Amino acid sequence: MNWVLVFTMFGLLILGVFTIESAARHLPSGGEYIAGKQTQWIFVGAIVYFVTALIDYRWIKYLAAPMYFVGLILLVAALVWGNKVHQLQIGGLSFQPAQFAVVSGFVMLAWMLQDMGKWHPLLNLPLIKLGVIVIVVMLPFGMVAMMGDMGSAIVWLPLLAVIMLVSGVPFRYLTVITSLGLAAVPILFYWLLPMVSERGANRIDIFLDMSNDRKVDISGDAYGPYYVSMAVGKSGYKGLGYKADKSKRSLHAMGYVPQKTAHNDYIFGVFAEEQGFRGSLLLVMSFSLLLIQGILIAYYSRDMSGQIICASVVALFFAHIFENIGMCALLMPVTGIPLPLISYSGTFVVMCMFMLGLVQSVWVHRRGDDGEVVEKVTLSKRGKPVVIGQRRSEERVNYNEKTQRGDF
Repeated sequence: MNWVLVFTMFGLLILGVFTIESAARHLPSGGEYIAGKQTQWIFVGAIVYFVTALIDYRWIKYLAAPMYFVGLILLVAALVWGNKVHQLQIGGLSFQPAQFAVVSGFVMLAWMLQDMGKWHPLLNLPLIKLGVIVIVVMLPFGMVAMMGDMGSAIVWLPLLAVIMLVSGVPFRYLTVITSLGLAAVPILFYWLLPMVSERGANRIDIFLDMSNDRKVDISGDAYGPYYVSMAVGKSGYKGLGYKADKSKRSLHAMGYVPQKTAHNDYIFGVFAEEQGFRGSLLLVMSFSLLLIQGILIAYYSRDMSGQIICASVVALFFAHIFENIGMCALLMPVTGIPLPLISYSGTFVVMCMFMLGLVQSVWVHRRGDDGEVVEKVTLSKRGKPVVIGQRRSEERVNYNEKTQRGDF
């Protein structure tokens, strides 16, 4: 087991429970009740985490296609029968299928990009790989965008970029795609986004106005970003203290931080006000350690599917962390994206622990069947990476000398 990953994850979860109790203390049900529910979800997630970690991630490929199609079916059900925030109610349990669709999407791609070359040599062509990636991603992305949940949809973009990079799509393709994407931004912003989500376009307008010191209505749509960013900015180095009350001029205690979303979307604003710069720095460093462990484990993966799983989890977590903290610090527009492992999010915390369980599984099963570490041997031929095979650690040779002799 990678115990650094384990302790970092559970440390963030414990920190999240205490922060949720403070952030939700003004709700009718009380902060202790909400924190207790989060604790129950964490216990469920812990079981999911360790079971997933101890199962060889290569077996997950047999569930990849069923998970992906179930995710698509749930998205359709949420569009048709979901509530106003497109949540499904099943036996008193409410959850957003968009989160499950993201996970099933990158698991599906990890399996396909690993095995496509075995089905037919033509499937190894970069254009074919690119087409498969785009098709698998665009189906759930389109449905989530139709829901108007642009926060959940936008996390697909860094995920898509990372999967293309890790799967070996050439840089010239990535350069063209990036250039076309940047050129399409005005069309997407002025035409497509207002059609799909008028609220999303309005939030971007508010963000641009506030960033350029233009007048905004702080009693209306700009209320949340204005007061949450003020709570972050006024906290100082030490902060106001845990569960700071009105006597300390806490904006959260005085009701300026939106209380209905303080324990999920705006939880970083509450945490930053109470713990100050030093607490926020510790939180960001903990997340950084978690993501660095994911990148390290991807490096030691024995195959491409493990690399794609780890890189996808890192990309997804980074997108959530950057957007959630960024919107509370007025660096990004407001979106309904929770902070992983910290926000009260019910089923989302279980999905986060499942994803980290997959990363842990890549680490646990990084060795070959005989227990020896499998190392990929990659050489560069005319500037292009060429995978020439795999060798066991006890069979290491000087590949530079063999290259010079022309053995390869």
